[in-house]
Amino acid sequence: MGALSVPSDGGWGDPLGLSSVALAVVDADGCVEYWSSAAEDLLGHTPADVLNRPVLSLLDDYAASAARRRGRPADGHWAGKVSVRHRAGHQVELALQVRALPADGGRDGWLVAACAAASQRQWDLRQAAVHGLLHGSPIGVAVLDTQLRCRWVNGLLAGMEEVQPSEQGLAPRPAADVGGQLAPAVERQARQALTAGETVSSFEHVTPSPGSRRPLPGCLRLRSSVPLRDGSGTTVGVCQSAVDFDDQDRARQRLLLVNEASEHIGSTLDLERTVAELAEILVPRVADFAAVDLLDGVRDGREPGPPGDRGGRAGLIRAAHLSIRADHPEVVVDVGAATRYPARSPQSRCLASGRSVRTAAVTPSTGWLSDDPLRRSPFLRIGVHSHMVVPLRARGVTAGVVTLLRWENPDPFDEDDLLLVEELSARAAVCVDNARRFAREHSAALALQTSLLPPVLPQHTAVEVAYRYLPADAEAGVGGDWFDVIPLSGARVALVVGDVVGHGIHAAASMGRLRAAVQTLADMDLPPEELLAHVDDLVLRLAEEAEASAEGPVVVGATCVYAVYDPIVHKLCLARAGHPSPGIAHLREPVGFLDVPAGPPLGLGGLPFESVEIELEEGSVLAFFTDGLIEAHDHDVDTGLERLSFALAHPDRPLEEICETMVRTLLPDRPWDDVAFLVVRTRTLSPDRVASWDVPSTPSAVAEARRLAMAQLTRWGLADLAFTTELIVSELITNAMRHAHGPISLRLIHDRILTCEVSDAGNTSPRMRRARHTDEGGRGLFLVAQVAQRWGTRYTPQGKTIWTEQALP
Repeated sequence: MGALSVPSDGGWGDPLGLSSVALAVVDADGCVEYWSSAAEDLLGHTPADVLNRPVLSLLDDYAASAARRRGRPADGHWAGKVSVRHRAGHQVELALQVRALPADGGRDGWLVAACAAASQRQWDLRQAAVHGLLHGSPIGVAVLDTQLRCRWVNGLLAGMEEVQPSEQGLAPRPAADVGGQLAPAVERQARQALTAGETVSSFEHVTPSPGSRRPLPGCLRLRSSVPLRDGSGTTVGVCQSAVDFDDQDRARQRLLLVNEASEHIGSTLDLERTVAELAEILVPRVADFAAVDLLDGVRDGREPGPPGDRGGRAGLIRAAHLSIRADHPEVVVDVGAATRYPARSPQSRCLASGRSVRTAAVTPSTGWLSDDPLRRSPFLRIGVHSHMVVPLRARGVTAGVVTLLRWENPDPFDEDDLLLVEELSARAAVCVDNARRFAREHSAALALQTSLLPPVLPQHTAVEVAYRYLPADAEAGVGGDWFDVIPLSGARVALVVGDVVGHGIHAAASMGRLRAAVQTLADMDLPPEELLAHVDDLVLRLAEEAEASAEGPVVVGATCVYAVYDPIVHKLCLARAGHPSPGIAHLREPVGFLDVPAGPPLGLGGLPFESVEIELEEGSVLAFFTDGLIEAHDHDVDTGLERLSFALAHPDRPLEEICETMVRTLLPDRPWDDVAFLVVRTRTLSPDRVASWDVPSTPSAVAEARRLAMAQLTRWGLADLAFTTELIVSELITNAMRHAHGPISLRLIHDRILTCEVSDAGNTSPRMRRARHTDEGGRGLFLVAQVAQRWGTRYTPQGKTIWTEQALP
């Protein structure tokens, strides 16, 4: 007999199936009536050799004798093994199945199915392997159809998915008994295998659900999805398998937990979030309850003192806690509240020594627990049996303590748990210290920024103002946004909003220098475009200084918008340097944005700035703002401008209400960039508060000008200022006649102060000097400076104006 061939299905087919079985039909007399080609291949006998011959002639003597003694099976069925002679003369061991073929008259024939006994043994072995794999191995198996409906599942996978079997033991169950839905991740993987036609595998960390009986802290699970194909190669479903890797391998679990902690803890520089992330790692996989207490001052960025100075007197603040129970029965201190521990408590000892304290067994007689009645009652009530305290220590500084409790987990804390928590706490302590340092720097930058901004804006007749400054969230850092309202001569006012590039202390300091420069240049009454040109030079010098000193980031630029409003002529003159144009809400027109040439950002150098002059009606509302107001991650600038237009609608509302609407409409709870904006309502100065005259260039005109000025002061009820005003008018007009040329004019403005202005066509600025005893002149401007509160010069396209201001009586 030659070697047996392996079936085309790899040997997994049924050896007694019709496609491979050797068949013979025997009549009631024991003679062969039918002989299949498979039987010929198996034993070598052709149909001509065996048809109508006794079937027992094919057996050896012992097998034939045994067959005669066995006789007719009572149930019409027999299965077993026999030894048969091959035509070549050797013996072939066969596995047989014999079934009766009923016939009329009670003379039944027999159908004999045979295969090589070795094939039968191999089939039995493989069937046992499949059964053991599905029901006895640690592999959960489910069969899904092409619609990803579960058609069969073994008991192990049902247990993994925490589904109660409907049958006893590990018997397979149909989909109707499985219940529930596939987890989204499992369904995605199965669908991917079904679509791609190839095996897909993935690892996942499985954490038991609350109330689960599966061991803590979970396990690593390998999931595989294998497409199933029929004989024709058509995909008919997916085999889903799952293997849990050694739940009891604590070293592996600790490594996984430490790895997860390195990714989870410290995801932000927010201190509260960092300690909460530590608690989330510890509960429930290490402890049933975890609390993080920080030393008072750590949250404010202050440096903790030496450990030996603390002990039981330490002031601790509850920063975070987490429990496996939603009602938190073990919590006696709320988050954010101060907490104190007795001197003998593990927390006090941990703070004093900087070392961990582990109490493996907590009983009613535990010494330190009796010193703390606040915690003793809830601990004993819920059954706390193990207690551990680990310091939050980084860079040689202890910032607080981590307290862990167990009552649901029956195992006490051991040395391995202590080492694990110390490792996790050490990692968290570094993140806490980073967050503390960042909070300190952020607080310092915010304090600097706030101190450099105007604490109170001055009241002014020309405008009504409201403002907001909102620092960015802690992660972005304080920026360099600023605003200002600067009173100018002639009842005018300067309105400024700017933004220094960058964040942090350097940006805040640079902002302070730019704000001071703008105020100084504004006092010189420079036109907006000239003022921005001077500030541009200053930004270039700041950048050069920072680069030369190699301290901190180089200041690369800033943006700014500078406007001057004159309430007498109702005009606004403004220029901008790379800054957003102000919004304007007219009383009877839609909200818009002023058309102002953009100009380059400050710090580029060499490029000109342009200004525009716009006439405004009284009651118009202007909004000056930095880009943080209209830019955000969730919308573009155009959307921000639309929302700003909505917020500015109805300009007759109070300005504070408009500001609140802008904040509510445009800004998130935690802005990603600093925001500064100034909302201004324009006013006009009544014509009866302004008096002006042209003065001829004749000596007698000085006396006439004094007389006109005195008469106007009388009408305004300011006779108390007559003497000083008369002196100022006389000296300024006389100087204009002597040292200037062109037409001369006199203007008095009755505002919160009394302003006296003398204008001429000259470009020479007067200067004050101290006259010697022998000089006959040179004392006029000195006298003016003595009697006036302020004085100065501003240049106009027609010449210059000398002005003085006097406080009203």
